[in-house]
Amino acid sequence: MTDRITPRRKKKAQISVYLDPEVLAMLSEHAARRSQPQSMIAEAAIASFLSPDAAERQEAVLAKRLDQIDRRMIRLERDVGIAVESLAVFIKFWLATTPALPEPAAQAARAKAGERYDAFVAALGRRLAKGPKLRQEISEDIAPDSPQE
Repeated sequence: MTDRITPRRKKKAQISVYLDPEVLAMLSEHAARRSQPQSMIAEAAIASFLSPDAAERQEAVLAKRLDQIDRRMIRLERDVGIAVESLAVFIKFWLATTPALPEPAAQAARAKAGERYDAFVAALGRRLAKGPKLRQEISEDIAPDSPQE
């Protein structure tokens, strides 16, 4: 007779839990996709939730997301800065080159202003729809200390 020594497995404790029907459905679907028992999936999920490095993983995910938001905010600040500077340059140029109109011509200009504004809005809509955007045309490599013309 041969003595076989088999390693003894720890007997697992059985517990009963109450799950929302949606959570149970997700557990069942996940277990079926993985061809694993629901108890093994639940055990792994609980162990992951209770593990000491769970907080570190959550912090890493949060830090990654915050970094993405920070990069987006930097781009947004840059784009707003470009828009403000573009508007300021345009206004300065327009004020410097446009003489005041005499009153009869001013009345005619006011009458034409609505039509010209509608044309501007239509052109802006076409530009936004097809691109490229002004921010894509402006190089990010230009140093802020570069001499201005």
